[in-house]
Amino acid sequence: MDKKELLVRTAFKLFYIHGIHAVGVNLVLAESGIAKRTLYHHFPSKEHLIEAAVRHRDRSYHAWLVSRLDAVPAGKPALLELFNALNDWFHSRVPDLDHFNGCFFINASAEFGDRDNAIHQACAEHKAGISALIRKHVDELSLPDGIIVEITNLVVLLKEGSISLAHVQGNLDAALEAKAILESVLQGRIADK
Repeated sequence: MDKKELLVRTAFKLFYIHGIHAVGVNLVLAESGIAKRTLYHHFPSKEHLIEAAVRHRDRSYHAWLVSRLDAVPAGKPALLELFNALNDWFHSRVPDLDHFNGCFFINASAEFGDRDNAIHQACAEHKAGISALIRKHVDELSLPDGIIVEITNLVVLLKEGSISLAHVQGNLDAALEAKAILESVLQGRIADK
């Protein structure tokens, strides 16, 4: 792994565990063993390093989730698998995602609340990308257009809500509870069409 990648991965791990504002550049340097001059060669400011860490997490999270959803048939099985995947993540059974400590994108966007900030925008882009992935599988259900939008929004809300419940309230079974709700709704919607 090159030094730039090591800096990004180290920064991400520290930011994810401790929070972005709580982690200084010196801690990233100490943990990575990389010189300050090298850091500033690759990243002109801490904000640039933070944005790189957000984009790193986006790539790794998205790749993991796509691989989980691609392991089952598209449509309803993939939508239900989304919640099995989240359940594994909440129980820290996904080594590629590290120990579950909530949603890095929610955490980062909370620390950088200005919607024009590049870090906030990178978090919003991540959420839009995951919503598009969900929409792809909802499209496979062959439902009327208005219902497709409604089901997509429902799945996104169930996903986001289960992440928040798992992190904030410690309900590590929230994804399975959300999956049961989705399954019930899909049975009714598909039967109605």
